Amino acid sequence: MSIAHKNINDVQSVYFIGIGGIGMSAIAKYFLSLGKNVSGYDKTETEITRQLMHEGANIHYEEDLDLIAKDADYVVYTPAVPKDHKELLYYMNGGYAVVKRSDILQIISESSFNICVAGTHGKTTTSTMIAHLLRDSGFGCNAFLGGISANYGTNFWSSSNNVCVIEADEYDRSFLKLSPDVAVITAMDADHLDIYENEENVKDAFRQFAGKIKKTVCY
Repeated sequence: MSIAHKNINDVQSVYFIGIGGIGMSAIAKYFLSLGKNVSGYDKTETEITRQLMHEGANIHYEEDLDLIAKDADYVVYTPAVPKDHKELLYYMNGGYAVVKRSDILQIISESSFNICVAGTHGKTTTSTMIAHLLRDSGFGCNAFLGGISANYGTNFWSSSNNVCVIEADEYDRSFLKLSPDVAVITAMDADHLDIYENEENVKDAFRQFAGKIKKTVCY
């Protein structure tokens, strides 16, 4: 789905519903690295939310419309949040730009060189290894990881180099919103059959993902 949106440089405030999730928190850290105002809700306090608050995010743990960001340019939510969540309903009914995590990753990665790592197994390890090589070599990248790297103690790091390493999630076909310059597929099993129904549909989604690699123009 094409999303009408602001340029990332024009965004000032982002609100996250479910900010403590491993994927959500990486995106929250990305916006914090750009100096944006980041705030959000989560059900419980965790080491991840404490780290986000240490980095400058404003987080609360109860559904309270008095505590939410009324000036949010984007409201990012996880599908794990109930549809009757008070804050989610407020934003949806208030004309805000309410997007899923996969949508905001789509927006972030539109203008960058992207190494997208997919697979029903091994994508967290592989994406972390690739991001580590780019960082440790001095080349640099923005890393969006699906786990906490043991080397760095985080699931995100930033770089002035406009290159992203993104763990591409096949759940709900989210990875089809990305625009990979390099696509890595580690493995493919008949997983998430609540979404895909059968193995052939899973295979077809991975074929579509591989087919989204940007075409290189040679002169």
